[in-house]
Amino acid sequence: MRVVLGVEYDGGSFAGWQSQAHGNTVQDVLEKALAEIAGLPVRVVCAGRTDAGVHAFGQVAHFDVAVDRPDSAWVRGVNSSLPSTVAVRWSRVVNNDFHARFSAMSRSYSYYLLNRPVRPGLLSGRVGWFHRPLDLEAMNSGLQQLIGEHDFSAFRAAECQAKSPVKHLHLARVQAAGEVLRFDFRASAFLHHMVRNIVGALIYVGKSKCPPQWIGELLESRDRTLAAPTFDGAGL
Repeated sequence: MRVVLGVEYDGGSFAGWQSQAHGNTVQDVLEKALAEIAGLPVRVVCAGRTDAGVHAFGQVAHFDVAVDRPDSAWVRGVNSSLPSTVAVRWSRVVNNDFHARFSAMSRSYSYYLLNRPVRPGLLSGRVGWFHRPLDLEAMNSGLQQLIGEHDFSAFRAAECQAKSPVKHLHLARVQAAGEVLRFDFRASAFLHHMVRNIVGALIYVGKSKCPPQWIGELLESRDRTLAAPTFDGAGL
């Protein structure tokens, strides 16, 4: 049968989601914990792979298994074998035509940026940081130019494996809560480093290095070399 899970994790100590030979990934530790409950090897497929240092509130993943276990086993049982930085929040049995990646209607990311002169202490590893004041209105103005279906090549990592750079961005905004800025994005799918590259470009706008319309110009250029550096993954 096919089981789907909702998973949250702190990505700070992991080399990203996707399994690697050294075993220090979210997928590796989750599959190991699932195998202990299933009594046989388990392979997991996720809705969207995250990079090293990137966190998740609601990663969706599925796996196929030939043994029957109650939902509590796939949640509390698996959690007992996971490191403290990873937790299964819920599980349910689904039809075999469900696929965590291909059945997803959209995906959402939030980026948290501490905007103050002094670097973070308590929030270290959980937020990005920029020391100079940022213009929220200018950044939101730049963001609006990204909404809709576009070729996002200017915000795509060189190693991105996506078949097409064309994605539909449904939501893009930034809001302030005290010293923390929250960037919210929802799209059909995302390219490798797409959110972090957009945030990096918005920092240039927010600190008045570039005007808001520069974001639209970057988008139209489809040239990654013209954009800002990829921003820190800790806040994603």
